[in-house]
Amino acid sequence: MLAVGKQRSITWVAGIVLLGTLAGCNSQGTNFENYPSVYGQKPAATSQMTNDEAASMQARLSSLGAARKSGAISEAEYQRRLKEMRALAEQHGADALKEIQN
Repeated sequence: MLAVGKQRSITWVAGIVLLGTLAGCNSQGTNFENYPSVYGQKPAATSQMTNDEAASMQARLSSLGAARKSGAISEAEYQRRLKEMRALAEQHGADALKEIQN
């Protein structure tokens, strides 16, 4: 019996706290222009890689790996091409950022 009384008083206290919090909310003067819109499709900052470009890149990487495995190219040539592709990957992010900012 005593536990039920404590539960009710806790419920009353929680209700009073909730009402006090809600009373402090003021919907007047809210400027919704400062909040981002979550509705609709936003345009991309830069173009995305197409499926054809992705397939082409995958084919290049696969052929490079196959050429290395079969011995068609030397290890030095493989490392040179790999370094070239990694440099392109590192530089692409900075180049894309410059393009977006301009």
